Amino acid sequence: MQPLAPAKADAFWLGVITSAAAAQRVLLVARNPVGRIVGTVQVITSQPENQPHRADISKLLVHRSARCQGIAAALMDAADVAARAAGKSLLVLDTATGGGAESLYQRLGWIQCGMIPDYALWPQGGLCSTTLFYKSLSA
Repeated sequence: MQPLAPAKADAFWLGVITSAAAAQRVLLVARNPVGRIVGTVQVITSQPENQPHRADISKLLVHRSARCQGIAAALMDAADVAARAAGKSLLVLDTATGGGAESLYQRLGWIQCGMIPDYALWPQGGLCSTTLFYKSLSA
């Protein structure tokens, strides 16, 4: 959320790293040719007992300077591989309705299954709707 205090960002990423170290999620990163991280996505594999077959996709992020280069699609493909390796057969995600990611997910074979109004906040403030997607990995 804007403005994002460095301490909040640090705490967020420390939580992600801790969760990955505990095998509750997989953190994938994309690097540019000089090794700088330009994108990331998470596969949250830790699920309730009645949903061991699924994983959530979270925080697909690509730096502005690295967009439109296929990095988001490559990260999502890697997320599919990681989910399969974790024994998952169903993936779910949500994204801001009307944002640029909706068309990406559709191109990658994700199925739109609904929309929840006023679900989250835009980074600059104000409520936004969220679109839900799923993807079966069993085929």
